[in-house]
Amino acid sequence: MAILNRRARHEYHILETYDAGMILTGPEVKSIRNGQANLAEAHVILKNERVLLIGCHISPYKPAAMNNPHEPARSRQLLLHKKEILKLVGKLKEKGLTLVPLKLYFNERNFAKLEIGLCRGKKMHDKRADVKERDIKRDLQRQYKV
Repeated sequence: MAILNRRARHEYHILETYDAGMILTGPEVKSIRNGQANLAEAHVILKNERVLLIGCHISPYKPAAMNNPHEPARSRQLLLHKKEILKLVGKLKEKGLTLVPLKLYFNERNFAKLEIGLCRGKKMHDKRADVKERDIKRDLQRQYKV
């Protein structure tokens, strides 16, 4: 079960991707497994050489809400290697680059991972070109399907 940020691919050109671990509590992990997370308004920042996920909403897990509540929209620390963090610090000094969460998933060892992308914002005409290209592909698929 993967939770995608569909708006990110529409709004940004993705230059590089990184897989980061996350520091979560037990009920948060269970909520993510149930698909109760939302990356739509989330973004990633670097603060004091720490990578933080801000604005990701993970709904409280109902059976554990009484005993072990968590704040749904708290900031969560991401785990990256020191070399990757230093590389990102250098890249983010360029004008127009930002870090955006793309996908929240579980790897083969059942650890929650967040795929983050180093992105540059798209202009309006880029977005229109993408929509036009997607429509053309869809029409071609319909023609060959019949």
